[in-house]
Amino acid sequence: MSRRSTHFRRGINASNPLERILILLVIAAIIGVTAGLLLPQVSPTAATVTGRYTATGSAADTLNALTMDDNQNPDGYDRDAFGFRETDTDGNGCDVREDVLARDLTDVVYKHAGSCQVSSGTLADPYTGQTIHFVRGRTTSAKVQIDHVVALENAWQSGARDWDSAQRLQFGNDPYNLLAVDGPANQEKGSASAAYWLPTNAAYRCDYVARQIGVKDKYHLSVTSQEKTAMLAVLHNCPGQAVPADQ
Repeated sequence: MSRRSTHFRRGINASNPLERILILLVIAAIIGVTAGLLLPQVSPTAATVTGRYTATGSAADTLNALTMDDNQNPDGYDRDAFGFRETDTDGNGCDVREDVLARDLTDVVYKHAGSCQVSSGTLADPYTGQTIHFVRGRTTSAKVQIDHVVALENAWQSGARDWDSAQRLQFGNDPYNLLAVDGPANQEKGSASAAYWLPTNAAYRCDYVARQIGVKDKYHLSVTSQEKTAMLAVLHNCPGQAVPADQ
């Protein structure tokens, strides 16, 4: 046996029974704390027992009232069925992309006096936390995209497949479900639900999940068990989170 290992054994070999008990108690405490931190991360059951999926507020209450469906199917989905940018409900001569840009950007400059077409502006991007300077142009416009917070394919799977065309058109162009966001972040999200994608900007996750819940409640859409669990895990960190108002 090496001198180093012998020295190590002597270092922890307390001769006094009381010292041995104290050492065992310290070891047990360390194991307990470690298990308490790690088990909720790897075991859904442990996370439930420790309360990681408990949440308060109208967002959590609304989520718990949504129908849960784990048999969702994307068959038949067609993005064009939702007619994004095919409406002008406020009659200002611009589609919903222009309206959302004007709503979500600051320092907005329009194409010309009296125009509703946004030429430039500044976006405090909710998904990444970055500041994006938007300038309309063939190679620059895509830096800012309009995201369906509840993705169109997700909506299709969770109930929209049974809607008529008018209701799909309303959903596809509803400002309540639309946000101006960082283009690459929007592409990364794709059609993912909260079970598979959340904003990298952790400070926005509570608002993001609450808006998804609000949209699903407004349109009577379902959630999967994985989606609901992921949402509750987010809401657990923001007690009292409210569903955003539909304006």
